Amino acid sequence: MAEVSNSKLLQNTGIRNLKDACVVLVKTEWNAAIVDELEKGCIEELQKEGVGKINIVVVPGAVEIPFAIKNYRQNKKTSKGKKKLPDAFIALGCIIKGDTPHFDYVCKIVTEGVLALNLSLPVPTIFGVLTVSNEEQANERIGGKHGHKGREAAVTALKMISLNQSFRK
Repeated sequence: MAEVSNSKLLQNTGIRNLKDACVVLVKTEWNAAIVDELEKGCIEELQKEGVGKINIVVVPGAVEIPFAIKNYRQNKKTSKGKKKLPDAFIALGCIIKGDTPHFDYVCKIVTEGVLALNLSLPVPTIFGVLTVSNEEQANERIGGKHGHKGREAAVTALKMISLNQSFRK
């Protein structure tokens, strides 16, 4: 089983000074209590590492996450102002399995959407979307026995920003 304890993810390696970094969190309205906890942990971790700018975008559901990220990036890129372009996006959501195949379709759409963004944007999009069978599993991933996936998404974003910066040198 994938456990954060089997990983070096939370070790502060590879993260450079990111006070000028901009990270955009795109979160869903569905399963708000869980997603709000993902967001809280994510923001705490980003602030702990000194990220200079954190923007929040709220979308109705997980399917809308890739659209919001793509268009946020496009609109910031084409705006004439000197606004800082995002250095990373973090997709936050929680999809809980129900009685219909809808769960499978939503999971597939958002996963493939984030993959497409990672292959087309010049900055990383981190997958912080829980895909769980029930609320208990979700709670185990917002500070329970499976760690805090919001914090893990933030650390992943920080490491990917640093990695992406190293490619430009």
